[in-house]
Amino acid sequence: MTSEIQENTTETPLLPHPDSQQYAFFFDVDGTLAEIRDEPDAVSIPPEVRQHLQALFTASSGALALISGRPVEQLDQLVAPLILPAAGVHGAEMRDGEGQFHRVTLPAQMAKDVEQTLAAGMEKLPGTLLEVKGMAFALHYRQAMLHQQHVLELAESVVAKHPELVLQPGKCVIEIKPRGKDKGAAIYDFMQQPPFAGRLPVFVGDDLTDEKGFEVVNALNGISVKVGEGSSLAKYRVKHVRDVYQWLETLQRHATLSSSTTHTNTHTKESHS
Repeated sequence: MTSEIQENTTETPLLPHPDSQQYAFFFDVDGTLAEIRDEPDAVSIPPEVRQHLQALFTASSGALALISGRPVEQLDQLVAPLILPAAGVHGAEMRDGEGQFHRVTLPAQMAKDVEQTLAAGMEKLPGTLLEVKGMAFALHYRQAMLHQQHVLELAESVVAKHPELVLQPGKCVIEIKPRGKDKGAAIYDFMQQPPFAGRLPVFVGDDLTDEKGFEVVNALNGISVKVGEGSSLAKYRVKHVRDVYQWLETLQRHATLSSSTTHTNTHTKESHS
């Protein structure tokens, strides 16, 4: 363990193998299921990882959801052809376990004013990128770290004028989103509905935006996993995205083995009856 890791976070690739029928699974995307790239559009999830997600989704009877700052539409593109339960834009968009879609919206004029203000401000900061998500905005500065403070000040000026909005710092990004929406609230909402209700939650994430999720999962006696360095509320830690891939593959094998054993036992009982 290093000084960057809190005492309550265990750094180990030997993560638990939770029963797919007793747990609900939640995954962040960028930095967790996909390597972070300089451009958000350059991110992808390998085909074999999507297959593992499909297998775990089936084994858990649908109790698997994506929890991301990205819009749900982008999440669907990243895991295609899968259509999974998902919370996008930190919970401002949600497709629940029954396929129903919910979205928080901003007043049209306010959204327009905020976008214009941010676009004008970011234009003065070469190398930065404004991502418009409808009801939220992401101010990226990964390729222009010298502008980090200016980006923060721009975001703070917008939020100061619109108390309905709040800042969400991330890795080389400052997001502006509706107040009261975060990944912890999204996970909690999922846990109140089928097929997630009555299970224990598992959440894997890598960023500051995921800490609210870890907090909720810990309160529900679940399994929280931090990917990468930095202090965290998570109970477990792995170093790399590829560790998450290996864990998913292991979970799939365990789920397949468990399903096969259950089928065999059921067949044996029927033969003896």
